[in-house]
Amino acid sequence: MGQCVTKCKNPSSTLGSKNGDRESSSKAHSKRSTIHKEEHSAVCGKCSGDILVNGTKKMEAAVESSQPPASSGDAKKEPVSGTEESSLHRTEELFRRYKDEREDAILEEGMERFCNDLCVDPTEFKVLVLAWKFQAATMCKFTRTEFFDGCKAIHADSLEGICARFPSLLSEAKQEEKFKDLYRFTFQFGLDSEEGQRSLHREIAIALWKLVFTQNKPPILDQWLHFLNENPSGIKGISRDTWNMFLNFTQVIGPDLSNYSEDEAWPSLFDTFVEWETERRKKEEEAGQCTAASQTDSSSAEPPT
Repeated sequence: MGQCVTKCKNPSSTLGSKNGDRESSSKAHSKRSTIHKEEHSAVCGKCSGDILVNGTKKMEAAVESSQPPASSGDAKKEPVSGTEESSLHRTEELFRRYKDEREDAILEEGMERFCNDLCVDPTEFKVLVLAWKFQAATMCKFTRTEFFDGCKAIHADSLEGICARFPSLLSEAKQEEKFKDLYRFTFQFGLDSEEGQRSLHREIAIALWKLVFTQNKPPILDQWLHFLNENPSGIKGISRDTWNMFLNFTQVIGPDLSNYSEDEAWPSLFDTFVEWETERRKKEEEAGQCTAASQTDSSSAEPPT
């Protein structure tokens, strides 16, 4: 899925790979890239048409639905219909197309090809939403379980099916409770679990805040990110509590910050931000007044014509 936005050391990059620009076609994967080139073009050219929500063509689905349920040797297991079995088979084929040769998971290079075949930019909000629906625990990686459960959750088992689901997934992410879940997921997703991180690096948090608020940008976001970039407090990381509380902050504190109270249980970083931003606005206003006064004096000093 491109370059990682968080897990890499370069937070200005994107969601799919840790190491910036890499050679997109190694010897190990060049044949597979050639095989799927035509299919990639077809997926980009049309995303729905005669595709059902699970990515199955109508004629295929009709044939599959007429098949009797697959027999099971274990009486305790629920019977699997022919349609479900076919869908699992298609999901398996899709997973194998991108999985790593050594590990039973889709890793960085496979993620990049997967994203490319879906015709989405790795920096897009769509990629984060898909990771959320797949409940991915680690940036730049889909385990077998995450991939299969994710495809089942969004009712898709093909590139066409996933692509066709993007509009409804984006609409779902606009719902207040769903967005809250996505927002909290984003913090955990950005952590480096291998290093046992408990807080996000400041630069990575900034990149993720920009991304997660793609569809519903709060008025105060730019000022908040400017504050973090200037970093007057010298902070190195953003805690989970600060991350979660910022969403509440955007919902209850007005853009002019006049209803903010330090007596309430806000993180101390918010106190510093409000003080810093209030002072910045005051200086900006004073500078504007000085400029206006200077222009007035210049005009009055000009001799009459």
